[in-house]
Amino acid sequence: MKIRVVSSKKEINSLSPHEEMVHLAFRPSNTDILTLIMKCPKVKAIHIPNSYKKTISNSVKMFLQMKDIELLEGDVWGHRKDINEYSEVSRSVYDRIDQYLKNGMSENDIIEKLTRETRLSPDFVSFLIKKT
Repeated sequence: MKIRVVSSKKEINSLSPHEEMVHLAFRPSNTDILTLIMKCPKVKAIHIPNSYKKTISNSVKMFLQMKDIELLEGDVWGHRKDINEYSEVSRSVYDRIDQYLKNGMSENDIIEKLTRETRLSPDFVSFLIKKT
């Protein structure tokens, strides 16, 4: 899965309407999130750092729930935006999820194990499991 990394408010207007997952590397306002949703109607998840997620208003959280858009916490570790505007989840993560599911592991156990093994947040791992 490709994650479009957005470093500033100015970049929101340059997003493709086909983006499905966006990481906001800045503290978004309610207006920024609503602008993002209007610009990218196919967005399925917005990924933001934990400290920023705490500042999102309840009304925006409720709006995202109504639109079936997940608000995920976490960082894109080691990503260099000057090289590529997208961060990508490696195929090996999906392969591990598939293997763990085939082995009968519970979703909670998979989340705990992948969170330890990778630098992905529990929210994000849960989202990947649902989309697998």
